[in-house]
Amino acid sequence: MNLKKHIDNAKLELLKVIFPTSGQVKQAYISVVIVVSAIAAFLALVDLVMSSVMSTILG
Repeated sequence: MNLKKHIDNAKLELLKVIFPTSGQVKQAYISVVIVVSAIAAFLALVDLVMSSVMSTILG
């Protein structure tokens, strides 16, 4: 396969790509921030509980 044909095929494939709108990107960003924050809060709570338990056990 020659280089020109490969580049032409790549351009044709890029025309088929559907890029997200700015609203979709914003919604996905907010969703990711919320999920990551919830997981971080959950892990912090588990760490706090486990630290308290270990401190109680070890004195």
